[in-house]
Amino acid sequence: MAKIALVTGGTRGIGASISSSLQASGHTVIANYANNDESAEIFSKETGIEVMKWDVSDHEQTTSCIAKIHNKYTSVDILVNNAGITQDAPLHKMTVEKWNKVISVNLNSVFNVTSSVINKMRENGYGRIIHISSVNGQKGQFGQTNYAATKSALIGFSKSLALESASKGITSNVICPGYINTEMVAAIREDILKSIIDTIPSKRLGEAKEIAEMVMYLVSENASYINGATFSVNGGLWMD
Repeated sequence: MAKIALVTGGTRGIGASISSSLQASGHTVIANYANNDESAEIFSKETGIEVMKWDVSDHEQTTSCIAKIHNKYTSVDILVNNAGITQDAPLHKMTVEKWNKVISVNLNSVFNVTSSVINKMRENGYGRIIHISSVNGQKGQFGQTNYAATKSALIGFSKSLALESASKGITSNVICPGYINTEMVAAIREDILKSIIDTIPSKRLGEAKEIAEMVMYLVSENASYINGATFSVNGGLWMD
């Protein structure tokens, strides 16, 4: 049955693949983005997916924009918390600005968006919430105390939300991608990227579509009994 889906950071990389897959399954999709107007415009024209620009780390902007979505569509049935950034540095060199920015975009945004849709989901007795974490939130990574902290926090957030919301027909689950073939990963220096791939048992990068396929399963009725779970999609890089 067609649902209303919101994907944060939904116009590029993993988010774009998730948005497109949800639309291809018949869902009405709103893809949020923050900065790249040109990329979002191209994505919308190519796919026909509605895009909405706002900073999910800003609570006021988020509540205002989600109110507009509710006014237009009544509710958000599927939420994919995908928005995220990196601003890497080892902790002894990390500035408070880098720390706060990553915490705000990767973690505070999840509170802002989820708290804005959860009451409608509870009223409707239905909801599918997917949080896109990272393998580095499971195992840590040099230079990413800020990023890894946010991605690890999503797991605890999701489990707690699942406990609170399961009786209302809402599921909350986490996907932890490994290194995926996106613009962000492509920007890694070639020799460093090769050394990363050498550590992956599958000896390749993942594809955004592979993450989208996991999302599609978790939002389906076949996954209605899966709640508070964490799924690793990393080619065997980390097994937990």
